[in-house]
Amino acid sequence: MILHLNDVHKSYSKKRALNGVSFAMDKGEVVGLLGPNGSGKTTLMKILNTLIMEYSGEVLICGSKPGVETKAVTSYMPDKDYLREGMKIRAICDMHADFFADFDKAKAVELLKLTKLEENSKVSALSKGMRERLMLVLTMARKASLYVLDEPFAAVDPAARELILATILKNYHEDGAVLISTHLIADVEPILTRALFMKDGAIYIDANADDLREERGMSLDKIFREEYRYDV
Repeated sequence: MILHLNDVHKSYSKKRALNGVSFAMDKGEVVGLLGPNGSGKTTLMKILNTLIMEYSGEVLICGSKPGVETKAVTSYMPDKDYLREGMKIRAICDMHADFFADFDKAKAVELLKLTKLEENSKVSALSKGMRERLMLVLTMARKASLYVLDEPFAAVDPAARELILATILKNYHEDGAVLISTHLIADVEPILTRALFMKDGAIYIDANADDLREERGMSLDKIFREEYRYDV
């Protein structure tokens, strides 16, 4: 088992961000974490990546609680830009190779070419969409057990999304699993094996993507629109 959560709760003052979240993920799964703003998706992802350490319940990544050991096997793309303006792409890749033992520089170079990014370009010269593609390259170039992507399509144009999806699907480690949070359900739907729908800090739909589509007789995107008609 790559990821296991049992009855996870998290509150900020009087607001409850997570309310008894439980689910598990195994290798080979590409899971969509779906829900409107404020449903708890980003809080959950921050817990998985040790950015939030105070919570109740059980969280295990490859059998360990979030910490130093799990950071070594979890590759995280946050929803916020963390790139250093003055650095060149090549230098950022070198820094990641020094910091993460599983960072594959050859894979990074391959992905840079695939996503049309130049190694000698400075971050300050990149558009928002290009910066997002670079963060994705840095995330997917690791041979991680768990890939956590928080809104990976927020700044890219529709034409680039297909390329990004192909990059995710073809380049995550074969023994790994991918957890993707996004509002753009129609774009990510083709690669999802499973869907988790969140509302008010809890998961209220956890289903195989194909089974859910067959049961409801509609796409995940349409299910999302119906379930959150008054929430988005």
